[in-house]
Amino acid sequence: MHAARRATKTIRIVMAFATDPVSLGFVTNLARPDGNITGLSFQSSPEIAGKRLQLLREVAPTVARISILGDPSEPDTPHGLNELEAAARGLRLQLQPVELRSGGELDRAFAAIVRQHAGGIVILRGTVPYAYRARIAQLAAQHRLPTMAWQRDMTEAGGLMSYGANLSDLARRAAYFVDKILKGAQPADLPVEQPTKFELVINLKTSRTLGLTIPPSLLMRAEQVIE
Repeated sequence: MHAARRATKTIRIVMAFATDPVSLGFVTNLARPDGNITGLSFQSSPEIAGKRLQLLREVAPTVARISILGDPSEPDTPHGLNELEAAARGLRLQLQPVELRSGGELDRAFAAIVRQHAGGIVILRGTVPYAYRARIAQLAAQHRLPTMAWQRDMTEAGGLMSYGANLSDLARRAAYFVDKILKGAQPADLPVEQPTKFELVINLKTSRTLGLTIPPSLLMRAEQVIE
């Protein structure tokens, strides 16, 4: 999105997964984008960040320190860290940011996580964490660390849990904006929409590997349970 925004101010652009389009400078405000970009917001917020921390604590109630794994070169990372820090204060959790700029840094990153005595990991959105999601899950299991991610693919790759907007639903909804624009609507006149469907995905196989018992009440709230 950043490259597209820099490339043109006239070609109409539909975004599907922008974390916070206002703070990232894509639109002036959600109700009236006031430019050539509109679409859907991924809706990152302190409330969503807090929900991820709360869910992680439900399966690991004694956890006091949580590592936040993310790529500092990603535009979303500082925003994601700020939201988690705001949520962590109310939960009395200590957060420890750990940088991951490439797959070659994974061993170093996990060495830092273990050295800091973290009891769990929250994985921030980013290209590198997503590309190496299976290896991250393997290392987390090796060190018996529960993980919380933003998207179901991370859990399907072996992570413990994910909580976030349903990306398939957002992608389908993006087609609505494309249709409206092709019929003559201007992006500036189409309010940015926020997701209405969120999903919790839990990997029971991973929980058994970690020696964790998922509370039945949590399983009942899950959109998908991977056996």
